[in-house]
Amino acid sequence: MMPAHDVLMFAAACLLMVLTPGPNMIYLISRSICQGRKAGVTSLLGVVAGFFVHMLAAAIGLTAVFLAVPLAYEALKWAGALYLLWMAWQAVRPGARSPFEARELLPDAPSRLVLMGFLTSVLNPKVAMFYLSIFPQFISPEHGSLFIQSILLGLTQISVSFTVNLLIALFASGIAVWFVRNPLWLAVQRYVMGGVLAALAVRLMLEQRKTV
Repeated sequence: MMPAHDVLMFAAACLLMVLTPGPNMIYLISRSICQGRKAGVTSLLGVVAGFFVHMLAAAIGLTAVFLAVPLAYEALKWAGALYLLWMAWQAVRPGARSPFEARELLPDAPSRLVLMGFLTSVLNPKVAMFYLSIFPQFISPEHGSLFIQSILLGLTQISVSFTVNLLIALFASGIAVWFVRNPLWLAVQRYVMGGVLAALAVRLMLEQRKTV
Protein backbone atom coordinates (compact mmCIF):
# COMPACT_ATOMS: atom_id res chain seq x y z
CA MET A 1 0.00 0.00 0.00
CA MET A 2 1.39 3.39 -0.97
CA PRO A 3 1.99 5.80 1.94
CA ALA A 4 -0.53 8.63 2.06
CA HIS A 5 2.19 11.29 2.04
CA ASP A 6 3.60 9.86 -1.21
CA VAL A 7 0.18 10.10 -2.84
CA LEU A 8 -0.26 13.65 -1.56
CA MET A 9 3.19 14.63 -2.84
CA PHE A 10 2.35 13.11 -6.20
CA ALA A 11 -0.95 15.00 -6.26
CA ALA A 12 0.97 18.21 -5.58
CA ALA A 13 3.28 17.40 -8.51
CA CYS A 14 0.21 16.79 -10.69
CA LEU A 15 -1.24 20.13 -9.63
CA LEU A 16 2.00 21.88 -10.51
CA MET A 17 2.14 20.24 -13.92
CA VAL A 18 -1.47 21.00 -14.83
CA LEU A 19 -1.02 24.63 -13.82
CA THR A 20 2.03 24.90 -16.07
CA PRO A 21 0.98 26.15 -19.51
CA GLY A 22 1.05 23.44 -22.16
CA PRO A 23 -0.87 22.24 -25.24
CA ASN A 24 -3.88 21.01 -23.25
CA MET A 25 -4.32 24.25 -21.31
CA ILE A 26 -3.82 26.47 -24.36
CA TYR A 27 -6.29 24.44 -26.42
CA LEU A 28 -8.98 24.39 -23.72
CA ILE A 29 -8.64 28.10 -23.01
CA SER A 30 -8.72 29.00 -26.70
CA ARG A 31 -11.72 26.74 -27.35
CA SER A 32 -13.64 28.06 -24.34
CA ILE A 33 -13.01 31.70 -25.24
CA CYS A 34 -13.72 31.26 -28.97
CA GLN A 35 -16.67 28.85 -28.82
CA GLY A 36 -17.99 29.02 -25.26
CA ARG A 37 -17.91 27.02 -22.04
CA LYS A 38 -19.85 24.05 -23.42
CA ALA A 39 -17.29 23.57 -26.19
CA GLY A 40 -14.47 23.83 -23.66
CA VAL A 41 -16.00 21.18 -21.40
CA THR A 42 -16.71 18.91 -24.39
CA SER A 43 -13.08 19.22 -25.48
CA LEU A 44 -12.02 18.35 -21.93
CA LEU A 45 -13.71 14.94 -22.27
CA GLY A 46 -11.29 14.13 -25.09
CA VAL A 47 -8.34 15.42 -23.08
CA VAL A 48 -9.27 13.13 -20.16
CA ALA A 49 -9.59 10.15 -22.54
CA GLY A 50 -6.03 10.88 -23.65
CA PHE A 51 -4.88 10.78 -20.02
CA PHE A 52 -6.23 7.22 -19.74
CA VAL A 53 -4.06 6.18 -22.68
CA HIS A 54 -0.96 7.48 -20.90
CA MET A 55 -2.01 5.85 -17.62
CA LEU A 56 -2.68 2.42 -19.15
CA ALA A 57 0.60 2.49 -21.05
CA ALA A 58 2.42 3.00 -17.75
CA ALA A 59 0.31 0.51 -15.79
CA ILE A 60 0.61 -2.33 -18.30
CA GLY A 61 4.36 -2.55 -17.89
CA LEU A 62 6.21 0.53 -19.06
CA THR A 63 7.01 1.65 -15.53
CA ALA A 64 8.24 -1.80 -14.49
CA VAL A 65 10.65 -1.84 -17.43
CA PHE A 66 12.11 1.53 -16.51
CA LEU A 67 12.56 0.46 -12.89
CA ALA A 68 14.29 -2.74 -13.93
CA VAL A 69 16.64 -1.33 -16.60
CA PRO A 70 19.17 1.07 -15.07
CA LEU A 71 20.14 2.78 -18.33
CA ALA A 72 16.54 3.45 -19.36
CA TYR A 73 15.69 4.73 -15.88
CA GLU A 74 18.68 7.07 -15.73
CA ALA A 75 18.13 8.36 -19.27
CA LEU A 76 14.49 9.17 -18.59
CA LYS A 77 15.29 10.69 -15.21
CA TRP A 78 17.76 13.14 -16.74
CA ALA A 79 15.49 13.79 -19.71
CA GLY A 80 12.67 14.61 -17.31
CA ALA A 81 14.88 16.91 -15.24
CA LEU A 82 16.09 18.75 -18.35
CA TYR A 83 12.52 19.06 -19.58
CA LEU A 84 11.45 20.57 -16.25
CA LEU A 85 14.33 23.05 -16.44
CA TRP A 86 13.29 23.94 -19.99
CA MET A 87 9.71 24.53 -18.79
CA ALA A 88 11.04 26.67 -15.93
CA TRP A 89 12.95 28.78 -18.46
CA GLN A 90 9.87 29.08 -20.67
CA ALA A 91 7.96 30.44 -17.67
CA VAL A 92 10.48 33.17 -16.80
CA ARG A 93 12.17 33.97 -20.12
CA PRO A 94 11.80 37.51 -21.47
CA GLY A 95 8.78 37.86 -23.71
CA ALA A 96 7.01 34.75 -22.40
CA ARG A 97 3.32 34.83 -23.30
CA SER A 98 0.36 33.93 -21.14
CA PRO A 99 -1.71 30.89 -22.16
CA PHE A 100 -4.74 33.15 -21.68
CA GLU A 101 -3.79 34.97 -24.87
CA ALA A 102 -6.09 32.67 -26.80
CA ARG A 103 -5.61 31.57 -30.38
CA GLU A 104 -8.42 32.10 -32.85
CA LEU A 105 -10.27 28.81 -33.45
CA LEU A 106 -13.18 28.14 -35.79
CA PRO A 107 -16.29 26.49 -34.26
CA ASP A 108 -16.28 22.67 -34.39
CA ALA A 109 -18.92 19.97 -33.91
CA PRO A 110 -18.99 18.12 -30.54
CA SER A 111 -17.50 14.94 -32.01
CA ARG A 112 -14.60 16.88 -33.45
CA LEU A 113 -14.12 18.76 -30.18
CA VAL A 114 -13.70 15.44 -28.35
CA LEU A 115 -11.37 14.11 -31.04
CA MET A 116 -9.18 17.20 -31.06
CA GLY A 117 -9.04 17.21 -27.26
CA PHE A 118 -8.04 13.53 -27.32
CA LEU A 119 -5.29 14.04 -29.91
CA THR A 120 -3.98 17.13 -28.11
CA SER A 121 -3.72 15.11 -24.89
CA VAL A 122 -2.26 11.91 -26.37
CA LEU A 123 0.36 13.85 -28.35
CA ASN A 124 1.11 16.28 -25.51
CA PRO A 125 4.86 16.00 -24.76
CA LYS A 126 4.35 17.44 -21.29
CA VAL A 127 1.99 14.62 -20.27
CA ALA A 128 4.15 11.97 -21.94
CA MET A 129 7.29 13.23 -20.17
CA PHE A 130 5.43 13.33 -16.85
CA TYR A 131 4.40 9.68 -17.16
CA LEU A 132 7.77 8.51 -18.46
CA SER A 133 10.16 10.33 -16.15
CA ILE A 134 8.39 11.75 -13.10
CA PHE A 135 5.66 9.13 -12.65
CA PRO A 136 8.13 6.25 -11.91
CA GLN A 137 9.82 8.26 -9.13
CA PHE A 138 6.74 7.71 -6.93
CA ILE A 139 6.50 3.94 -7.52
CA SER A 140 8.36 1.46 -5.32
CA PRO A 141 8.35 -2.37 -5.24
CA GLU A 142 8.22 -2.06 -1.44
CA HIS A 143 4.64 -0.78 -1.70
CA GLY A 144 3.22 -3.80 -3.54
CA SER A 145 1.97 -4.32 -7.08
CA LEU A 146 3.49 -1.89 -9.59
CA PHE A 147 0.33 -2.19 -11.67
CA ILE A 148 -1.95 -1.17 -8.79
CA GLN A 149 0.38 1.68 -7.85
CA SER A 150 0.39 2.88 -11.46
CA ILE A 151 -3.41 2.82 -11.61
CA LEU A 152 -3.70 4.67 -8.28
CA LEU A 153 -1.25 7.37 -9.33
CA GLY A 154 -2.77 7.60 -12.79
CA LEU A 155 -6.26 8.12 -11.37
CA THR A 156 -4.83 10.75 -9.03
CA GLN A 157 -3.28 12.60 -11.99
CA ILE A 158 -6.50 12.36 -13.99
CA SER A 159 -8.62 13.60 -11.07
CA VAL A 160 -6.38 16.59 -10.38
CA SER A 161 -6.05 17.49 -14.05
CA PHE A 162 -9.77 17.11 -14.73
CA THR A 163 -10.71 19.35 -11.79
CA VAL A 164 -8.28 22.12 -12.70
CA ASN A 165 -8.99 21.97 -16.43
CA LEU A 166 -12.74 21.99 -15.80
CA LEU A 167 -12.39 25.20 -13.81
CA ILE A 168 -10.21 26.64 -16.58
CA ALA A 169 -12.76 25.73 -19.26
CA LEU A 170 -15.62 27.21 -17.24
CA PHE A 171 -13.92 30.44 -16.27
CA ALA A 172 -11.40 30.97 -19.08
CA SER A 173 -12.88 34.25 -20.28
CA GLY A 174 -13.09 35.76 -16.80
CA ILE A 175 -9.56 34.63 -15.91
CA ALA A 176 -8.20 36.06 -19.16
CA VAL A 177 -9.83 39.43 -18.48
CA TRP A 178 -8.55 39.44 -14.89
CA PHE A 179 -4.95 38.82 -15.99
CA VAL A 180 -5.22 41.58 -18.60
CA ARG A 181 -6.24 43.97 -15.84
CA ASN A 182 -3.63 42.64 -13.36
CA PRO A 183 -0.42 42.00 -15.34
CA LEU A 184 1.70 42.09 -12.16
CA TRP A 185 0.10 38.90 -10.85
CA LEU A 186 0.74 37.20 -14.18
CA ALA A 187 4.44 38.00 -13.81
CA VAL A 188 4.46 36.77 -10.19
CA GLN A 189 2.79 33.52 -11.24
CA ARG A 190 5.37 32.97 -13.96
CA TYR A 191 8.34 33.39 -11.61
CA VAL A 192 6.82 31.28 -8.83
CA MET A 193 6.02 28.53 -11.33
CA GLY A 194 9.51 28.71 -12.81
CA GLY A 195 11.11 28.45 -9.38
CA VAL A 196 9.03 25.45 -8.34
CA LEU A 197 9.71 23.68 -11.64
CA ALA A 198 13.45 24.23 -11.23
CA ALA A 199 13.29 22.87 -7.68
CA LEU A 200 11.40 19.79 -8.89
CA ALA A 201 14.06 19.27 -11.59
CA VAL A 202 16.83 19.34 -8.98
CA ARG A 203 14.91 16.86 -6.81
CA LEU A 204 14.52 14.57 -9.81
CA MET A 205 18.25 14.72 -10.62
CA LEU A 206 19.12 13.79 -7.02
CA GLU A 207 16.59 10.92 -6.89
CA GLN A 208 18.22 7.52 -6.44
CA ARG A 209 17.08 4.60 -8.58
CA LYS A 210 14.65 2.20 -6.91
CA THR A 211 15.60 -1.44 -7.19
CA VAL A 212 13.27 -4.36 -7.83
